[in-house]
Amino acid sequence: MVEEPLGVIADQEVFSAACAAEVIETYPDDKPYPSVLILGRTTLGRPLHFVCAYDKDQDRVVLVTIYQPDPSLWLDNRRRKT
Repeated sequence: MVEEPLGVIADQEVFSAACAAEVIETYPDDKPYPSVLILGRTTLGRPLHFVCAYDKDQDRVVLVTIYQPDPSLWLDNRRRKT
């Protein structure tokens, strides 16, 4: 989060974005756990992507990464540009 190319992501931004987030892609075949790509927005409207995996055996969510989507790679922060 400190080395994010589009600006440092603060802990409070992660919390606020996670509180109102939506799953935009699913990766059921990811290993070792299935994962999802989640889009959330901070209270100031900054978009953040979270990749989270679910460990069913331990009943826990693993935060794999978080980043601000690059506008040159994403349409409306939800769809990848081709």
